Amino acid sequence: MSTKSLIFGDKVLLVIILLLSLFSFFPVFSSSSYLSYVVDGSSPIYYLVKHLIVLLFGIILMLSVKLVPFKLFKGMSLILLPIGLALLAYTLSQGTIIGGSAASRWIDIPLIGIGFQTSSFAAIIIITYTARYLSKVKLSETKFSQTLLPLWLPIFAYIFLILPANFSSAFLIFSALFVVFIISGFPLRHLFKMFLILTLLLIIFFLTAKAFPEKLPNRIDTWISRVENFGSNKNSDASYQIERAKMAINNGGLIGIGAGKSIMKNHLPQSNSDFIFAIIVEEYGIIGGSLIIVLYILMFFRILVITHRTDDRFGKILVSGLGIFIIMQAFTNISVATQIIPVTGQNLPLISSGGSSAWMTCISLGMILSVSSSIKNMNSEKE
Repeated sequence: MSTKSLIFGDKVLLVIILLLSLFSFFPVFSSSSYLSYVVDGSSPIYYLVKHLIVLLFGIILMLSVKLVPFKLFKGMSLILLPIGLALLAYTLSQGTIIGGSAASRWIDIPLIGIGFQTSSFAAIIIITYTARYLSKVKLSETKFSQTLLPLWLPIFAYIFLILPANFSSAFLIFSALFVVFIISGFPLRHLFKMFLILTLLLIIFFLTAKAFPEKLPNRIDTWISRVENFGSNKNSDASYQIERAKMAINNGGLIGIGAGKSIMKNHLPQSNSDFIFAIIVEEYGIIGGSLIIVLYILMFFRILVITHRTDDRFGKILVSGLGIFIIMQAFTNISVATQIIPVTGQNLPLISSGGSSAWMTCISLGMILSVSSSIKNMNSEKE
């Protein structure tokens, strides 16, 4: 096997990652004008350079993680599991103002001025931990009661620490885990029991949050208002953003109005992150937006190929979990911009301007590439 294959892993997936990353500079530079001229009075160049630094560091992280033998991630997930819980609890207890929005999603990283979104880090930990557990036990011989402490307790702890401040991330993590359970052959009767327990816990959580809003940081009222305002003509921050996103997409038409010529970027507060897809369609048209969607679909199919080709059970479950989470995050962002679902606050992976969330995506992709390179290693040994 060539040295390049050892370093980079699956070349097709790597090309898709690089294409999305390189393209991201155009909409990030264009859409940053709102932040530059309306929010902080800086220059779009500042946000372009910041995005360059974040992405370069992310690519370095991805390639570094790729060099780690993926089976080591099993032990690392055990070590990181309590650390992730502590970070989530601390984040929920203090909260940070990001982009003018109050949310208990971030903690500040000293000196570099970037907020660390702990839920993204937690997603990697709990998906890896779950893959480790499911790969080492004989599911057909395991009773549901035997899974409560080692499996469901950590999962529910993570989900319910993320849920109050970041419902969409909690939902995406659980959805990715659900796919993992199906792929791993987890007994359906156990899944049914788990859903009953989860439903009961959710009811208790909602009732407690509504009864003691000052004691439990929550955004339940925000969730309810977003659903109520979805598709309505009521004036709210969410409906304001949705309407501007719709106008941006309408402006774009089939071929767009041209790179850097977006009109609505100056009226969308999150035009460089949550609603960057709307700016892409406005400037590059339905054709440009469709090409981005095609790249994510190709990424999804490439992840399926890696999942199918690996003979290692842990690697198969790990790639499917991390891959599904990234793809679901991408299509959640796109669905919000096109008013298919209410506003969620999810970034567009590898394209949206960001910091820690972009790094976590790169780490996840590095782990997937690590599994892919092991396939190449096994093939070369057979030859």
